[in-house]
Amino acid sequence: MKNYFKVFFFLAVGSIALSSCNLFGKKGGIPTAQNPGQISTATGLAYNDEANGGFMVNPYQGQPDAPNMVFIEGGRTVMGSFEEDVMSYRDNIERTVSVASFYMDETEIANIHWLEYLHYLARDSSQEVYQAALPDTTVWVGKLAFNDPYVDQYLRYPGFRFFPVVGVSWTQASNYAVWRTRAVNIQLAQNAGTEYAETDGRIPLESGIVIPAYRLPTEAEWEYAAQAMIGTQWLEEMQTHQRLYPWDGHAVRNPYGKQMGFMLANFKRGRGDYAGIAGRLNDGALITSYIYEFPPNDYGLYNMAGNVSEWVQDVYRPLSYQDVDDLNPMRRDGFLDESSKYNNSIQKNQETGEWVKQNENSFTSLITDRARVYKGGSWKDVAYWMSPGTRRFLDQDSATATIGFRCAMIRAGSNY
Repeated sequence: MKNYFKVFFFLAVGSIALSSCNLFGKKGGIPTAQNPGQISTATGLAYNDEANGGFMVNPYQGQPDAPNMVFIEGGRTVMGSFEEDVMSYRDNIERTVSVASFYMDETEIANIHWLEYLHYLARDSSQEVYQAALPDTTVWVGKLAFNDPYVDQYLRYPGFRFFPVVGVSWTQASNYAVWRTRAVNIQLAQNAGTEYAETDGRIPLESGIVIPAYRLPTEAEWEYAAQAMIGTQWLEEMQTHQRLYPWDGHAVRNPYGKQMGFMLANFKRGRGDYAGIAGRLNDGALITSYIYEFPPNDYGLYNMAGNVSEWVQDVYRPLSYQDVDDLNPMRRDGFLDESSKYNNSIQKNQETGEWVKQNENSFTSLITDRARVYKGGSWKDVAYWMSPGTRRFLDQDSATATIGFRCAMIRAGSNY
């Protein structure tokens, strides 16, 4: 009988302990974001007690999957150009930084994606907004070249559907990211069958069903993702080598298998040589190419070198490497390095908000608070620019036939 009494006693004590844990929100153990319990551990008040005006805690299973996004695990890295600085810019000297985990588009945004965007703008927005979103197809025009067919065909002809969109400015790309966020979140709300399904896209973060905003990646995120140093991992926190390109080695040709000798990216091989010789075209593209054309890097990202260069968020300064923080570095304006130092005469009209040139006859530096960084080589660039550390810049409202973009997104609720 004593043994039975002991068993009963311990069962009763365990039951009380579990009840106590449940009472203070520790159902099944320590509370987590996914399993916060039924009671607040801070006040003892019940969650989701709607009848008495209690605090509502919605179900949460983690950040929802976002279309075309690939997870990039963050960590320490060395940013900078490991290529010889043949341009003598000295604007991306090596430095160690840490980048938080994030998500990035598997591919560049393609023509079909932009046409989808234009379709919904034409349906739901003003004519002015629609016109502002149209890519500049005249970027293909050359005074001494016959690229005229691309002006009409490249964006809209079905054969070019999955080629990267070009002729879009940094401003247009940023606006696309805002629209994409709204479109995806409304669809997620409808899939969840929630009361938010009929909203205008401003769904409360507390709902747990939305994704963070799509946006352009920071320069550090883009460079980190392009290097894909996770593929060089050896033992604990050790990497066997640095990378000059988004792949191993110092060559731009595939050294393995049936594709041995073929180029690993779409770029300009030399003066006047964009694709090779007929009968065995090597990179297979005189201009841009299919967004899945070449092997992905070790993060699963396609065309992080070649095809098109890509806009990133950062304002350009040649000394960013010594100014920006070493955790999630980014330059958003001229802080600590004002544009007035660069002898530019472009100033913002305080009344109209427009940027205007003050003196038409003065020499003007291109470095302003509107100068945005773009990364990676394009179909029209030599191999030097395909090294992730190289950087260039252009006014945020300018567009070319060689610059496209992809989006990024934070990993919400993560501390690494």
